[in-house]
Parts: sequence; C-alpha cells; structure tokens
Amino acid sequence: MKQFFGMSQQGNLTDAVRGLSRPQFIMLFSNSNQFEKHVVELEKLFPEVPSIGCIGMSYDTKVVEKGVGVVAFYDGVAAAANVLEEVSVMPVKYIQRLEEDVKRVNGSQNDTICIDLCSGNDACVLTTIYSVLKRKNISLVGGTGDAGKVSANGRVYEDAVAYAIVKNQNGKVKAYKENIYHPLDQYRFIASRTDKANYVMGALNGYPAKRVYQDILHITEKEITTQTFKNPFGKINGDDTCIVSIKEVKGDALTCFRQVNDSDVLVLLELGDYKETVRNTIRQIQQDFSRISAVFSVNCLFRYLLFTDNHYMQEYLNDMSLLGSHAGFVGYGEHYNNRFVNQSMTCVVFE
Repeated sequence: MKQFFGMSQQGNLTDAVRGLSRPQFIMLFSNSNQFEKHVVELEKLFPEVPSIGCIGMSYDTKVVEKGVGVVAFYDGVAAAANVLEEVSVMPVKYIQRLEEDVKRVNGSQNDTICIDLCSGNDACVLTTIYSVLKRKNISLVGGTGDAGKVSANGRVYEDAVAYAIVKNQNGKVKAYKENIYHPLDQYRFIASRTDKANYVMGALNGYPAKRVYQDILHITEKEITTQTFKNPFGKINGDDTCIVSIKEVKGDALTCFRQVNDSDVLVLLELGDYKETVRNTIRQIQQDFSRISAVFSVNCLFRYLLFTDNHYMQEYLNDMSLLGSHAGFVGYGEHYNNRFVNQSMTCVVFE
C-alpha cells in the first residue's frame, strides 16, 4: 500500500488533493470555518471512497495549522468507514455497524487496524469499539477532534465517533504508543471527591488536589495549566500508565482532560529526554519492519505545544520522516486499543 499527504495552508481542498488518484481510503483534517464545506467537496471529488474526518491540525514534514490536510491510502488497501452515534449516551446502540464492517473487510490481527476520530466521551467509546475489535485482536489508533464534530462518507456528525477498518493487503500492520514521561516514585495518590461526568479530581490522599499539586511543585495557581506539560498525572492501568493532563483549576479541585474516578491510583509524572524517546521509537519500528509503506500518527496538542515551545517540532517531523511516508494529525486526546490517553503519541505502521 501507499500513503498520500496533501495540504493547503489557505484551506483550498482542490490544491490539497492535487495528485491523488484512485484512493481507497481518505482522512480529512480541516479548520472549524471550512470543515462542513470540505466534507461535501471531498465526497464530490471522490464519491463512494470510504472517508472519515475531523477538525484539527495535520502534518507530514510540515504542520497545517488552519488550512486543510488530506491523508489517503491507496494501491493495496481494503477499507470500510462508518460512525457510532449518540456517544455521550449509548454508542453501543450502533455496534452492529462496526461488526458488519469488520466482517466486510475480513480483517485480522496482523494486517488490519481501526482508525477512529471522536467528538468526545472517549473512554466509553473505546470500551464499546474494543468489545468488537478484541474478538479478532485488531488494534486501534485514533484521537479526538475539535468542536465536537466528525465526518464519515460525506456527512457531518455531532456526538459521534467516525471510524475506519483498514486492511493492508500487502503486509502487516502494528500499532505503537509513545510516552515521554516517567513516574516520580515518591508520589503516589488515591483520588477522591471526583466528578466523573465533568472530569473533576477533587482530592488526592484526602487533601485538595490543587494544593497537593502546588505544594509538590512549588508553583502558583496560574502556573498549573502550563506545568502539566512537564508534570502531568499518570493513572495506573495494569502494567501501563495512562497520562492524565490538567485542563484547568476549579476551586480547590483540578479539571482534567480524561476521567478520574474515586479510588483510582495516580502517580505524578515528569518529562524525560523526549528526543531520545523519539529516537528509541524510531529504532524499534525499524527493528520490527524491514520494509515500511506508511506511518500514520496522532500527536497530542500538548506535545505539539511542548515541542513547539522548545523549537523541536520541525526536528521531530524530520526524524519521523526517516521511517518513510509519515503523516498524521494533532488531537485533543489519543487512543490506543481500549485506552484513552493524554500527552502521548500513538501511531500505526504499515508494511
């Protein structure tokens, strides 16, 4: 299979897809002002080609911040795209669509990936989707778009998750998750006074969460939302740690970008040598694949801001391009199998 990436910083979709011929699956990443228009245009340009999309930045060796980017797979791909609706209430109501698409593509663990773009309620969505994927051990990579909208096959949806089941007909696929943080072993917490619906974390070890975070890091209240770039929380999930980013201060509590429940075990994380972590990821992928057709990744907005602030974003994209054709988008939360994580990178590699 092969991957195409086209962009227009001015938001001209015709320019972005110039040179794209016979795509078998398309992803659209647009801006909030032109998203719905671009969804209709894309369907007219490539009718009946499976497609999903959302509002967000995209990239290959350059970042498209406000225009439009298009990622397409062709020459050896089978794909089916659809949506699960009412994700804030009952996404499982539409699960038969996913079951039928997995059958249609005839996917398997070694050659198939599910890519999803979500409007919200990510944890519930992933649990629902993975209940189907796990039957065939199909991996998932995806993320959250902006403004609560996604698209699938030429239509815009709210309160939904757009997904695609993509099969590589010429080789294997494998999903990866990259974490640039490590735990500070002396800090371990039990969460309480949480508000699951609003992602609020009220207390840590019985003390107000805001005060605990400030006292450990010796920072002011105003510094909390930027300090999370360096020191997010981590939620223990078996032998893995899911990153929990701080969104804002709410009284003595902290509002996060992912759900925290009463009695969850949390640790405090610290930013590590992210350049070396990226190099290790690249080395691991190169060890796993002797021949790479494409890499599609999802980078967290906070990683993008961190890398940009440290003048590393362009170097990062250049390093990832060493793998071959690399493209992706900047999300508000990252998906890896059944896990919803923050401040991470997830990607799928195609042989």
